[in-house]
Amino acid sequence: MPSAPPASELFAAVPGRCGLPRLTAASAALTHTVQAINERGESEPVHIPAERALTVYVDRRELVTLMTLGAQPELLVLGYLRNQRLVTDAGDIESITVDWEVGAAAVKTRRGIERIAERTASRVVTTGCGQGSVFGGLMDDIASIALPPARISQSELYGLVNAIRLKESTYKSAGSVHGCALFRGSELLVFVEDVGRHNAIDTIAGWMWMQPETVQGGDKVFYTTGRLTSEMVIKSAQMGVPIVVSRSGMTQMGHTVAEQLGLCAIGRATHRRFVCYAGADRLLFQPELAG
Repeated sequence: MPSAPPASELFAAVPGRCGLPRLTAASAALTHTVQAINERGESEPVHIPAERALTVYVDRRELVTLMTLGAQPELLVLGYLRNQRLVTDAGDIESITVDWEVGAAAVKTRRGIERIAERTASRVVTTGCGQGSVFGGLMDDIASIALPPARISQSELYGLVNAIRLKESTYKSAGSVHGCALFRGSELLVFVEDVGRHNAIDTIAGWMWMQPETVQGGDKVFYTTGRLTSEMVIKSAQMGVPIVVSRSGMTQMGHTVAEQLGLCAIGRATHRRFVCYAGADRLLFQPELAG
């Protein structure tokens, strides 16, 4: 099986192919410089993350406004539609066009979205940074998700955590963002940062959909710097990824959903420490490596 594109290609223009949507490449500057006063009372330039409003229109119908860093907005919109269960296949979308001058993303579908008004009438405000939201019930369709068998070893987990530690990032230069990543074992496939972790995971979902021949979720591990809420667990499961890792903790509802799905949820993963909250049968323990 051919390998997935390197993470650097995430920010390249993505043409439509094999029935996949055509995407523009409207990336924007990730940081902005402001003057701040330090602890000595001196003025100094400081980098802060950008934050932009992106209003999504589906077939000219306004759907939602997303607050985003703007790194790869087309993949964010594609993954958002996927994780909201509004589209079931990337081929359902003809094109996504982002124009930052008007702060809009125009989605053109091939056949429309069935019952879109009804399906977007109910909205749940989640615990995501910047008040993420999902349409419909969080637990809808959970029973229909069957995650593939997959395992991760403790040594691979440590390799994953170390790869994140070494990764150059907007967080290191400017702070105030969340990062998410997709791994195969300890191999970093793609890394995304945004002002909210729900945006970052949606962007990864969109990226996966644009690589259907090479990127499936069954042998992957999803990593996030944010806490493992029900939203994050459900989105990972919808992507077919059975193992999630966070440097933060986990909520009670996230834990309940993970156990119901048989998903491995690992939190507080820093250096050689971690807690496996659920799905421990998917983790090959090597306690001698803990030191």
